[in-house]
Amino acid sequence: SRELPPYYQPWMDIAQHVTELIYSHTLRSHILKMPLLNTRFLESHRELRLAHLALSVMTMGYVWQEGENDTVKILPRNLAVPYWKVSQRLGLPPILTHADAVLANWKKRDPHGPFDIENLELLVTLPGGDSVRGFFMVTLLVELAAVPAIKSIPLVINGVQCGDAETVTSALEEISQAMEGMTDALKLMHAYVKPDVFYGIIRIYLSGWKDNSSMPAGLVYEGIQAEPMEYSGGSAAQSSLLHCFDELLGVKHEDNCGAFLTRMRNYMPSSHKHLIQDISLQPSLRGFVQQEASELLTAAFQLCVTKLMALRSYHINVVSCFITVPAARARQLRRQGNSSQEETVSRAPTALEETGTGGSGIMSFLKTVRDRTRDVSLPLDNRAMQKSTNGAQPQNTQHTTHQTHLQTNRF
Repeated sequence: SRELPPYYQPWMDIAQHVTELIYSHTLRSHILKMPLLNTRFLESHRELRLAHLALSVMTMGYVWQEGENDTVKILPRNLAVPYWKVSQRLGLPPILTHADAVLANWKKRDPHGPFDIENLELLVTLPGGDSVRGFFMVTLLVELAAVPAIKSIPLVINGVQCGDAETVTSALEEISQAMEGMTDALKLMHAYVKPDVFYGIIRIYLSGWKDNSSMPAGLVYEGIQAEPMEYSGGSAAQSSLLHCFDELLGVKHEDNCGAFLTRMRNYMPSSHKHLIQDISLQPSLRGFVQQEASELLTAAFQLCVTKLMALRSYHINVVSCFITVPAARARQLRRQGNSSQEETVSRAPTALEETGTGGSGIMSFLKTVRDRTRDVSLPLDNRAMQKSTNGAQPQNTQHTTHQTHLQTNRF
C-alpha cells in the first residue's frame, strides 16, 4: 500500500519529510504537535505495514535528530501509543526493522516496468540521499533473488518425506542457483552506496536502544508503560532468508551467535517466523542425503552449503568496506585531533564503532556464523571422507574463493 486513509494524513505529512525536518532540527517539534490518532481505521495488512513504516521512520528521526549526544528518554504518546498498537497487531516490535525499511518501502516508478534498481523508489526515506535509497533497494533485490529458493524449500521437504531423491536434487540445484543470484545482487552495494555516507550518516538512523551506550536506559514509550523498553536496531539478521536456509541445511549456531539470531526472529513478520519454525520441525535433509548416498544428491546438497558460505563471505567483504574501513579512518581522524566535520566518516557515532546496528560485535559474529555453515559440509567421495573425519575440510569446500552476503526478508 502506498497510501493510508485520509484520516492518517498528519502522519504521512511528517513521515514523507523526515529527512528535511531532521536537517532543519524541527522534526521533534513537528511530532510533538501531531494529533493522537486512533489506529482502528487501519484495516488491511498493507495499510498496517505502511503505518508501521511511517511511524518507524518518525521514531528513528525523533530519537536521533541531534546525533548520539542529545538523544531522548521518552517517545511522546501521540507517536508511542499508535506505534505500539500497530506493532502489536503486526507482531513486529516498535522500532524500524528490515521488514519496514526494505520489504515494505518500495514502489515501481513505472508500474508496468521491470523490478530493477532503476525503476524502484522508496516510499519514505532517512538522511543519506542516493546512498540510503541504494542501501535499501540493493537489499530488496537480494530478497527478490531469493524467491526461487524460498519456493523450492517445500519441494525439498516433501521430497524428503516421500523419499524422492530426484525431486530433492533438482530443488536443491534451484536453491544453490538462487543463492548465487543473491550474492550477485549484493555486489550492487558497491555501485549504489558510498561507504563514508553509509558509515557517517545512515547508520545512526538504523540503530536502536538495546546494547547501545548512547541510550543505556532504553526508551520510554509514553502512554504504554512507565519503564523504558529496549529494542535492537536494524540488522540483516532480521531477514528470514538465511534463517530458512540454515534450518533446511541443518546449520546450527550456538552460544551468543545463536541467541542473537533467535532473538532477531522476534523482529520479523509473524508469518516469516512461523515459516522458519515449520522448516525446523521437518525431518533432517542432511540425514536423508547421507542415507541415500547418491552422488548427485550429495553434490547438490554440498553446492548449497558452498553457495551459502560464499554469500556469507561476500557479506563479510561488504561489512569490511562499509563499516570496518570507515571506522578505522574515523579513529585515525580522532587521534589526529581532527575534529572538523570535513570528512563524512567523522560524523559517525562512536558508540557504534565495533558493532552492527543490531548491536552484535560484527566481524567475529559474521565469521563464526560462516564457520558454522561450513560444519554441515558433506564429503563427495571416499578420499574426502577420510580427510574430513579428522576435522579437515572436505576438498570440495576449500575452493570458496568468491564470496557472500547476509540476510534480507521475503515479500
